[in-house]
Amino acid sequence: MMTYSVSELSKTAKHIIDKASSKLLCLNGEMGAGKTTLIKALIAELECEDSGQSPSFGIVNTYEDSKGHTLAYHFDFYRIEDEEEAYDIGIEDYFNFEGWIFIEWSERIVNLLPERYTEVQLTIDSPESRTLTLIEH
Repeated sequence: MMTYSVSELSKTAKHIIDKASSKLLCLNGEMGAGKTTLIKALIAELECEDSGQSPSFGIVNTYEDSKGHTLAYHFDFYRIEDEEEAYDIGIEDYFNFEGWIFIEWSERIVNLLPERYTEVQLTIDSPESRTLTLIEH
């Protein structure tokens, strides 16, 4: 468990990358907890070419390195109605990817998640501060 502020996002992202036992990260927390903001920091730490944004309207974004190789996928399942929609986009195929996978609102597809993943639980402490807990599954 760690508490961080916006000014410490880079350090926080590096901590997650170093400590997570899986490259599948499920970021959970209430609306406004900073899931997308933290994913942007993770993407920056991984030196992706894109700066990152929520894929809310497209469900998934792909992030590449400077040579065009896929480094990460970013899913936002806030707007899905049921797990069948995740099947429709081929979620099980994405889980075979050996790079990083970031999932916002993973509780909406909990029955589809593989056995091994890292949950990043975010709690709002104040407008400037969050508490992060890594839970290994």
